[in-house]
Amino acid sequence: MTTTDVTDYLAGLDGTLREIGEKLRPVIDAGLPGAQGAMWHGHPTWSLGGRPGESPVCLLKAYGKYVTFGLWRGQEIDDPSGRLVAGARQMASVKLHAVADIDPALFADWLGQALALESR
Repeated sequence: MTTTDVTDYLAGLDGTLREIGEKLRPVIDAGLPGAQGAMWHGHPTWSLGGRPGESPVCLLKAYGKYVTFGLWRGQEIDDPSGRLVAGARQMASVKLHAVADIDPALFADWLGQALALESR
């Protein structure tokens, strides 16, 4: 899928993946006031800098059967739920297979912590 717009990216997803993305996007937007949501490396990324990928905070990326919600400095986030899985470098993510996998309060907490880390 080639697109330059987050809305187009989400609209191009099939069924459940689109529903997950459409439910997750406002959670991210609310949790990261002032962050810019844009396409970067082929998927939506929310960054604090003046252009896509500058001071990235989080991303969402659709795969065949799930959507990944990732946090650039996710390994530094306090996650008593244990849902964040460590990835490369400092990243951590969660795989979302259904809309019910989105916990707006938990994700808002993660985003608040991620924003605080970038503000230091």
